[in-house]
Amino acid sequence: MKVNKLYILALLFILALSSCGKFYKLEKSTNWEEIYEAANQYYNEGEFHKAIILYDKVLPVIRGSDKAEMADFNYAYSHFRTKRYIEAAGYFNTFYQTYSRSPLAEKALFMNAYSLYLDSPDYNLDQKSSRDAVNAIQLFINRFPQSDSYERAMTMIDDLQKRFEEKAYQESMLYLRLTEGLFPGDFYRACIINFQNFAKDFPDSKYNEELAYKLVEVSLAYGSRSVFDKKEDRLKDVFNFAEQFKRRYPESKYIGGIDPVVKKAEKELTAHLKVKKEYEETLAKAKLEEDSAVPSTEVDQSEKILEISNN
Repeated sequence: MKVNKLYILALLFILALSSCGKFYKLEKSTNWEEIYEAANQYYNEGEFHKAIILYDKVLPVIRGSDKAEMADFNYAYSHFRTKRYIEAAGYFNTFYQTYSRSPLAEKALFMNAYSLYLDSPDYNLDQKSSRDAVNAIQLFINRFPQSDSYERAMTMIDDLQKRFEEKAYQESMLYLRLTEGLFPGDFYRACIINFQNFAKDFPDSKYNEELAYKLVEVSLAYGSRSVFDKKEDRLKDVFNFAEQFKRRYPESKYIGGIDPVVKKAEKELTAHLKVKKEYEETLAKAKLEEDSAVPSTEVDQSEKILEISNN
């Protein structure tokens, strides 16, 4: 039994050496027909790394021939099979641009989009490649609306949109957490802008109700901390946001928290308007006193005229 195992291992080792020797000769060969056939064979056998090396060698030679189309497609697919998705996407796109009338053109355009989709990162990372994937999928859908891969493409877009939505939500929550720092003013403003933009970009999001409520809370904090000249308008925003929330989410679990926020805003606004009124009255009184006062230069001139007339 032990002898048989050793024999099998020895045989496998010899076959491996033979295979490596064959591939090494192909790498050094200038017989383009032989290289082309071997590249296709390796591709069909699933040895995609070897197929890529040989296609790299033979493709420049067969460019423009009837063999180039299938070789280019297999070359792109070999990169896909080895999970080199960015390279695969580029090669599939080049194939589509070069062979737009090919029976494989539809497949190539889909694989371009699918490769970008697989390369797209999780929501917590930069989403540039995800946006590239969406554009590529949209292009495929527009070009081949009757494709068998249409539903699959739509599913991919939905998944990517969820990643954009989750990333936007997490960014909004980050700004909210930053308001707990030493300098919250700018972050309150950033929260308000982000919450509003989120609702515009993702009108059907499950997060809109929560963010709409937090918008009311944040607008109160922002208004309360605002400079005097802007305080009134920003506190009035609280009432607008609160009214919008009640109208959109009358049965919300957050509805009970709206009125207390509104009452605080009313109290803040009342106090502010009182101070504003006192300030304006003081300012008006000072202006009146200033206007009614006789300038000292005019007093001096009057005295001189009186003195001359007396003389």
